[in-house]
Amino acid sequence: MTNLILIGGSGFVGTRLTDMIKPEYNLKIFDKQPGPFHPEITVIGDVRDQEIMNRELSGQDAVVLLAAEHRDDVSPPSLYEDVNVQGAKNVLTAMDQNRVEKIIFFSSVAVYGLNKKNPDEQHPPDPFNHYGKSKWRAEELLREWYQHRPGTRSLTIIRPTVIFGERNRGNVYNLLKQIASRRFLIIGNGNNYKSMAYVANVAAFVKYLLKRITPGYQLFNYVDKPDVNMNQLVALVEENLGIRVPSVHLPYPMGMMIGYSSDLLAKLTGKTPAITSVRVRKFCATTQFDATRAHQCGFIPPFSLEEGLSNTLRYEFVHPPRDEVTFVSE
Repeated sequence: MTNLILIGGSGFVGTRLTDMIKPEYNLKIFDKQPGPFHPEITVIGDVRDQEIMNRELSGQDAVVLLAAEHRDDVSPPSLYEDVNVQGAKNVLTAMDQNRVEKIIFFSSVAVYGLNKKNPDEQHPPDPFNHYGKSKWRAEELLREWYQHRPGTRSLTIIRPTVIFGERNRGNVYNLLKQIASRRFLIIGNGNNYKSMAYVANVAAFVKYLLKRITPGYQLFNYVDKPDVNMNQLVALVEENLGIRVPSVHLPYPMGMMIGYSSDLLAKLTGKTPAITSVRVRKFCATTQFDATRAHQCGFIPPFSLEEGLSNTLRYEFVHPPRDEVTFVSE
């Protein structure tokens, strides 16, 4: 049985992936904090600690690297570099020491920047924030590592779009919750499309790739298609929850004014508000990405995007769980 370590595996994607592949692998989770569901296979540690990484990769056959600082309010910003870039470098050093030559790395479509027209994997990088820049630098480190022994090493990089699903407390959940509350304003005309990925499909894609690891380099965007725009998303929430949402649109300049006011308030109070100028820009941006390569490699997602959204809406707002286990992300 293959020895597989999920670094950052106590998080949202890692937990769902563990549920899916645990019977098939000799699995270890490495994370800076314990997860709620798989403590028996979890080791606590930090990717910034080279000694611990060297020890925990001993005997491993392959790595899935999920660990990252990913929120847009991380402070200090140097943590993006320390965790996402230096952390990746530490993992590669530990892999070299332990002769581990297979890795799947979670990057992000943030490497493309905002308002790009449906970029595929060949699109030039243009990250606009600390997170995207750190993910691009980590990718470059991984490609450099791969090029030292391309005949024996296996590197797969996945650039997922925003990931949503049951128990997640990120931007998509916050958006769905706001729509479900019926106190929702669309900023702009609502025709901006949002690429999204359902967590069960993302985990299934990783499982599919793990079964096919061979020497070589692969790069995939991951998006569940077809994309939906904001108006369509509101209609989907209405259909699943049996509600009507007021169709009020706020002009974009006014939305940005509210965002900048919130930024100023955050500086004065030290508290991060629900609305910021960055989040308004993200909300109004068209975030479509080409995932043709992922969907033509033989992988068939177990759920459509609409099914994933419907599952999430019913789980969170119709039949919510009795426990309070959630995962915080963007």
